Amino acid sequence: MFYISICYIMFIFLFMLSIFLILLSFYFLVNDLIYFIEWAIISLNSSSIVMTFLFDWMSLIFMGFVFFISSLVILYSDDYMCGDYNINRFIMLVLMFVVSMMFLIISPNMVSILLGWDGLGLVSYCLIIYYQNVKSYNAGMITALSNRIGDVALLMVIAWMLNFGSWNYIYYLDFLKSSFEMDLISVFVALASFTKSAQIPFSSWLPAAMAAPTPVSALVHSSTLVTAGVYLLIRFEIVFMDWLNILLLLISGLTMFMSGLGANFEYDLSSIIALSTLSQLGLMIGVLSLGFVSLAFFHLLTHALFSALLFMCAGVIIHFMNDFQDIRYMGNLTFQMPLTSSCLMISNFALCGMPFLAGFYSSDLILESISLSYVNIFCFLLFFISTGLTVCYSFRLFYYVFCSDFNTNSFCFISENNLNMLWSMVILLSMSVLGGSLLSWMIFPTPIMVCLPFYLKIFVFFISLIGGWLGYEVSKLNFSNKLASLNFGSLIIFIGSMWFMPYVSTYGISFFPLFFSYYTFKGVEYGWSEYFGGQNLNFFFMNLSGFNHWFQYNSLKLFLMFFVVYMIVLFSVDIN
Repeated sequence: MFYISICYIMFIFLFMLSIFLILLSFYFLVNDLIYFIEWAIISLNSSSIVMTFLFDWMSLIFMGFVFFISSLVILYSDDYMCGDYNINRFIMLVLMFVVSMMFLIISPNMVSILLGWDGLGLVSYCLIIYYQNVKSYNAGMITALSNRIGDVALLMVIAWMLNFGSWNYIYYLDFLKSSFEMDLISVFVALASFTKSAQIPFSSWLPAAMAAPTPVSALVHSSTLVTAGVYLLIRFEIVFMDWLNILLLLISGLTMFMSGLGANFEYDLSSIIALSTLSQLGLMIGVLSLGFVSLAFFHLLTHALFSALLFMCAGVIIHFMNDFQDIRYMGNLTFQMPLTSSCLMISNFALCGMPFLAGFYSSDLILESISLSYVNIFCFLLFFISTGLTVCYSFRLFYYVFCSDFNTNSFCFISENNLNMLWSMVILLSMSVLGGSLLSWMIFPTPIMVCLPFYLKIFVFFISLIGGWLGYEVSKLNFSNKLASLNFGSLIIFIGSMWFMPYVSTYGISFFPLFFSYYTFKGVEYGWSEYFGGQNLNFFFMNLSGFNHWFQYNSLKLFLMFFVVYMIVLFSVDIN
């Protein structure tokens, strides 16, 4: 009997749909079209429930990219999850994830946005705890609880929009641009986006979410879950106040710096790539806060391509290294996995902004636009130093994984024989090379000329060179008792643990309630209430029963004494 896997069916369907949507978005962009489609779900008397869909070039191309990457992820999963008996359930969860993201993208209505937003949170929890162990449960819980804060913020937006008579926010953005109601709504939207896009102080869930299977990470951390917050900010950017834009700029810059610094002290391959995603999210929100909406969206799309490829390559390496994720065990993989190594390094170079790869067209333009903008020296240095740190940890990863000695066990056999994984990586590789130029031609049909002094033009290149050199020097450090990090242990722990954010998000929140409940339990349940309650009553009745037992112990003297007392009382009573 001829059998076709569900992965192939969904791959073909989503891939064809993605090509159609991307071509349709180009048509909408060229002709400047925006379509609103209203679907009357139910009409009762004079009330009707209407579902509204927004189709413009931005929603169509983003949806096309989501379908494109999810189709390749599903094809990749056919080999990666081949030993899983529940692969059909896994594919259904991924499809539910994609459908939730689609609801969020095409909805101009806050209620249907919440439907997609909450769907992303719930399905991501199911996918993160897919491997059922304690680490996955903890990672799923911190992800779900962090995202619940954003859900509450969106519920507050929905409650406040009752004042407007409709939840279609798209109609009110220009009309109520500087009103108090829209200011409050924009604050709640920014809070929700911080939780979804893992900005400070909600950053700790994103590296923890790497407990999910690698195909999930390739989808979640490239084009769906983490970019949902950025997409919502892009839609609402027109109503942000000046002080909120400054706050967005500060927090996104600090997130970039924190994640770039932490990735240089990380040895887990998946965590390094997750922190690189966090750094790029900070870059998107930072350039968005400066008013460059199209540029932020452009970087969102290009980042989705090379970030998904990075996670896929990491998954192949981990898969064939017998589930080793520590880069210190790796080395010299260029000869063992040439195609995977090529894909990983091209995506890594695209992340660094290597000229004429996908990341170059967006990141270089972003940094030049920041140089041209009115930002202070602190924010300017945050962005450029974070770019240097990105190049630094990329080159460090390159030398650890590909150039050092092979440090794992000698009987580890590595071969590239999974065609589905390799084909999905090669397709993404071609898009990581060509996607940036194609998108820049479409999104910016008029060539952008950024006129800067020579030292600012060359500054990006100079920072990248310094970062690459530092990454090379760090990779040559030998592990011995003379290691520099041993002399600065506290500082290294602070930097490498994302500025203690995982501890603050877990122990910091649970410590005081647990501390208070412990002493309440000890002082009240086992203390005063026990003393005046159960134990005291027990002590009283035990003494009473002991006395009664002694009284009834058949003592002749006692009975004789009581008889005498009884007779005295009897004769002393006045008969009259």
